Amino acid sequence: MNVATRTKGLVSIVIIFLNEQRFIGEAIDSVIAQTYDQWELFLVDDGSIDNSTQIAQRYAREYPERIHYLEHPEHQNRGMSRSRNLGIQGARGEFVAFLDADDVWLPHKLARQLAIMDEQRDAGMVYGSTELWHSWRDADGNNRDSLQPLGVTADTLVPPPQLLTLFVARQAITPCPSDVLLRRTVLDDIGAFEDDFTGMYEDQVFFAKVTLKWPVFVSGECWDRHRQHQKSASATWKQTGEYRAKQPNVAFVRWLMSYLQCQGNHDRTLRRLMKRRLRRYEHPVLFRLWRYSQRLLRTQAPN
Repeated sequence: MNVATRTKGLVSIVIIFLNEQRFIGEAIDSVIAQTYDQWELFLVDDGSIDNSTQIAQRYAREYPERIHYLEHPEHQNRGMSRSRNLGIQGARGEFVAFLDADDVWLPHKLARQLAIMDEQRDAGMVYGSTELWHSWRDADGNNRDSLQPLGVTADTLVPPPQLLTLFVARQAITPCPSDVLLRRTVLDDIGAFEDDFTGMYEDQVFFAKVTLKWPVFVSGECWDRHRQHQKSASATWKQTGEYRAKQPNVAFVRWLMSYLQCQGNHDRTLRRLMKRRLRRYEHPVLFRLWRYSQRLLRTQAPN
């Protein structure tokens, strides 16, 4: 990884975008509105063909010392991981944060997370409880807005690889990328995003690398709003059938099994959970029959 000269206290923020002309301005404005003002912002264009390119370039011209526009050679579409990595390469900050172009931060997001990182010196990353944001469209959505459950005790420093085990077991949900703040030393240690994961599961791969090696502070506070809409990346994948065709869940489990082996990690619980998930994805009928047999055995067991 390209190691830039660090600036203490500076937060390097990466927003990647692809055809997000409806929302990208609101995302950028939520960065500008932060109560903590030591930040730099990298707007990484993943080959947009709508007006979002012009919007991002306008912000970069308006704030030339703080906001930077980046794109791949020949305005190519290279995927989420390569785009985030492009932003990370030039980052000078002691900390790194991400914001999806259709999400927004609450104004105190950086200030609160940095205060926590100052208190929790062993933490490599911090995240909280993301708001699943329906009411952005109209006031009627207020009743559907909710906080994403953490799956772990709030306000806790979780040692590795406990969070990873909970993620794999689906007892906890991986954080929304827009919600996390990391020390740059974590990226220097584990590397950045994996280029082979261009869309789905690129975040789960990244957070697996983090939580395998670093303690993570999980807060009960809410600092971001994750916009719920039918044209989000995950919704588009499912609507087009690409999710089923490419089976990113299978690719993720196979990658993680290989990664653990390369890292010399032989955690039996993790390996057992991953084998179970692989059976579920590759042999869904047999997996359902196995689960049914396990339930029968439990109900017939003597008290």
